[in-house]
Amino acid sequence: MKLLPTLVSASLLALLAAGTAQAQACKSPVPDSALVKKGTLVMSVNPTLPPMQFVDQTGALKGMRVELGEQIAKRLCLTPEYVRIEFSAMIPGLQAGRWDVINTGIFYTDERAKLMQMLVYEDQAISISTAKSNPLKIAKVDDLSGKSIGVELGGFEERKARELDKQLTDKGLKGMNIRTFENFAMAFQALRAGQVEVALSIDSTGAEYQKRGDFDRVLHGLFPTPVALATRNKDLAAAMAKAMNDMKADGSFQKLFDQYGVKSVDGAVAVKGPAG
Repeated sequence: MKLLPTLVSASLLALLAAGTAQAQACKSPVPDSALVKKGTLVMSVNPTLPPMQFVDQTGALKGMRVELGEQIAKRLCLTPEYVRIEFSAMIPGLQAGRWDVINTGIFYTDERAKLMQMLVYEDQAISISTAKSNPLKIAKVDDLSGKSIGVELGGFEERKARELDKQLTDKGLKGMNIRTFENFAMAFQALRAGQVEVALSIDSTGAEYQKRGDFDRVLHGLFPTPVALATRNKDLAAAMAKAMNDMKADGSFQKLFDQYGVKSVDGAVAVKGPAG
């Protein structure tokens, strides 16, 4: 009976030693000075774009981009933490140091790359959705003439809605009535309620809503543009790029994209941003 305490103690010591070895083996390449919170990768997300980022019936954050962020954090030996917030607040919040990364599928533009370090990783485009059975018989861009359209405020998508409007008026057609909402969920709620006639979103979301039987995706593949992760810190950006390229090398990156039916950009993930 006297051997029992010794055996238990030995087991506990072995577990502690294993835990210590694991902690030492997983040392983050990201300096604490590059992070908002020590040991944590804080990411902003707007969870209104299923299947890329959304909240399930239990209130849990789900989606491809959420999983991608978690995998990157794990490879950087950091704890992932998400801040759910509207897109319009994301760039100011990043600049103010409220989070480390914008992980919401932000579209890449040269203008944005002058403000942030951007890691392009995913191909996306714009879709137009309408009520089920497409009662307005929309089949081409010109059919949007005179229609009311719902779109999220302040992002690439709103800019493209206004470009579509200009395309129509340049042809001598009546423009659209563009209504902006705080997020895409509200735009689609307005479509469901008949407050707008069409809604604009990314291709993946338009396809998901059609798959669910909620709306018809009548146009897609408009304005194809890559999307990115964005951060302010160069050290963090470089470490994230390495983690993503390691995922590409071991196949886990493509496996995740295939699971959600999304196209990744060709080649290695590179950082594009201001030199300073």
